[in-house]
Amino acid sequence: MITGSADGLGLATARALLAEGHDVVVHVRSKARLSAMQELVNQGARATIGDLSDPAQTRDLAAQVNAIGPMDAVIHNAGIMSGPKVLVVNVVAPYLLTALIQRPKRLIYLSSAMHAGGHPDLTGMDWSRRTASGGYSDSKLFVTTLAAAIARLWPDVISNAVNPGWVPTKMGGANAPDDLRLGHLTQEWLATSSDAQALTSGGYWHHQRRQPPHPAVNDVQFQDLLLAELARATGTSLPTTTRS
Repeated sequence: MITGSADGLGLATARALLAEGHDVVVHVRSKARLSAMQELVNQGARATIGDLSDPAQTRDLAAQVNAIGPMDAVIHNAGIMSGPKVLVVNVVAPYLLTALIQRPKRLIYLSSAMHAGGHPDLTGMDWSRRTASGGYSDSKLFVTTLAAAIARLWPDVISNAVNPGWVPTKMGGANAPDDLRLGHLTQEWLATSSDAQALTSGGYWHHQRRQPPHPAVNDVQFQDLLLAELARATGTSLPTTTRS
């Protein structure tokens, strides 16, 4: 399952996985955007709908995915660059989907090199989209920390974060210098490969190479603070029991 599949890296990832013969569940934020995924649906993809800036719709999206059946992997690809919704889309939505979707074997969260400029401080963060608080770098630091926390708390799940690079998508801009194919190759590899490295958990990856993230990412105290704050803000706690 790939969030944000209508364009950019999500669309490219879905195309590649379908071409390799995988069953793929794609996602778009509204019915009006379904036409953007018709190509994927024609190839056998299952479509889901939900605006990730609206927690109620995010919960409904989780229910749609669960109704389809267990996922082998969930790629949390969707994201936005700025505005009052940046924390809701980039952090709250992946958290809620992680908590509510039947636990998959693998989880991949889209990070960014810009996470290194984020601040490991949750003071004053508004997770509700009513006011702008926290920037893109903060959101990517938080979601990278979420990926590491899941790897620690759910040892039966392979959880990783990926920096796709600055690639020429709608978000990255037409003049972005990095390779678009490499921008989604690592996500596909982590979601499907039986390679020994792809079966490791808790990594921060760039172009299939593990790199050191911001020090806060692996700070257990900060991980726990973030999870507690997201649980408080959403009213939904992350399940901590191991999958049977």
